[in-house]
Amino acid sequence: MTGKRAEVVKGISGGAPRLISWNITLRCPLKCSHCYVNAGENETPGVLSTDEALAVIDQIRDVGTPVIVLSGGEPLMRTDLCTIARYGTERGLRMVMGTSGYFLDPLMAERLRDAGIRAVAVSIDSADPAVHDSFRGVSGAWEKAVQGVRNCRDEGIGVQINMTMMRPSAGDVQSVVDLGKGLGVTDYQVFFPVPTGRAQDFGPFDPREYEEVIRQVLLKYRDTSVNLRPTCAPQFRRIAADLGIDNQAWGRGCIAGIRYCRIYADGDVTPCPYLPVSAGNVRKNPFREIWYQSPVFSALRDPDLLTGKCSRCEYKIICGGCRARAYRGTETVSHCWCDGLMQPRAIAGDLCSEDPWCPYEPGGTP
Repeated sequence: MTGKRAEVVKGISGGAPRLISWNITLRCPLKCSHCYVNAGENETPGVLSTDEALAVIDQIRDVGTPVIVLSGGEPLMRTDLCTIARYGTERGLRMVMGTSGYFLDPLMAERLRDAGIRAVAVSIDSADPAVHDSFRGVSGAWEKAVQGVRNCRDEGIGVQINMTMMRPSAGDVQSVVDLGKGLGVTDYQVFFPVPTGRAQDFGPFDPREYEEVIRQVLLKYRDTSVNLRPTCAPQFRRIAADLGIDNQAWGRGCIAGIRYCRIYADGDVTPCPYLPVSAGNVRKNPFREIWYQSPVFSALRDPDLLTGKCSRCEYKIICGGCRARAYRGTETVSHCWCDGLMQPRAIAGDLCSEDPWCPYEPGGTP
């Protein structure tokens, strides 16, 4: 085993989490056609209370100092958001937030800054307000998101733009990046199709078309100040390697259960929001125990357990395939996007099977 590969495998096999996404609420004012939770005005029963949330932060701190992404639903609908953020900040965690920007007015941006929120990811799916609003289901959502970016920038809060790839178009990505650059934003995540929630009837889309979009986008921004990472598309690492692009900040293509996990609103811990398999619940077991001892996470951290063409692929260490698509099987090719939540459940499929959305044949070309 070469030194570089040994380091990558070591990073897969163990270690503290670097990033945790936490759905602190499932309430949301928008009606997004792609929502993976069917979020709405009413809160889901069993959401962690303020005291329980603070206790979870203590549990996380016992494991390490990962970045905590407060998410939803719409996290700004939770009245104790700043209390949670401030407590995490005081415990030495880097607290950030993912939001639609709908409630991100100047006063809220100031409150977030005072609570220690270091960065905010705002969802903007199109440079065209009408397209964004149609996708989000509420008129005026685009303007509020753009103004939310400005408000955060005014308060010295870092901003990232999250874009949902509604169709395979590199031009759509470029227009959103151009919009963001005009707002002073340099960081972007572009989310690619995964099936769940309201999006079950989307598509079908050709994975090869999305691979071409990834290729074009990586080439366009390779030597620029734009920091762009495709998300829910671990094959981007293979494409980047083929193009001779090596960004050390990217990490492995799929980090679910390896350096990243999701905490659901009721305390269930899952590998990622798009793989709603419960590895345990923080109400019943300490986060440390779940993170280090869960069979779900152990399986995801062993590349030798991969099956199908993922097991034979020369890129399996840097890519790993999308474990959420693999878990759901070949049906993922004909469905699309998830940007919300499914209720975590017991494991009922193969976590380590091949990614059906990847057209690449090991040793060959897509």
